[in-house]
Amino acid sequence: MRNMNDILRQAQVMQNKLTKLQAELAEKTYEASSGGGIVKAEVTGKQELKKLVIDPAALEKNDMEMLEDLIIAAVNEALRIARETMEREMNAISGGIKLPGMF
Repeated sequence: MRNMNDILRQAQVMQNKLTKLQAELAEKTYEASSGGGIVKAEVTGKQELKKLVIDPAALEKNDMEMLEDLIIAAVNEALRIARETMEREMNAISGGIKLPGMF
C-alpha cells in the first residue's frame, strides 16, 4: 500500500508542477515575422494575438492580398512557436506522458 501512496504523491507533485508551468507559459509572449520583417506578430501562450506590427512601406504597394497573406503567415508562425514551446516544456516535466487536460 505504501508503494501506491508514493506513486499517487509523485503524480500529484508532477501535476502541480505542470499546472504552475502551464500558467507561467500562458503569460509569456512569442514573436514571429513574415516578408522579411514587413509584418510582425506577437502572441501569448494562451494562443491570443497580442500585437501586430505592419511596416508602412507594405501599404505603399497597394497589394492587399499579399499583405493579408503576410499577416496570416506571421500570426500562424507565432502561434506555432508558442504551442511547440509549451509542449516542449511540459514534456520535459512529464517525461513525455500526455496527461488529459494539461496541453
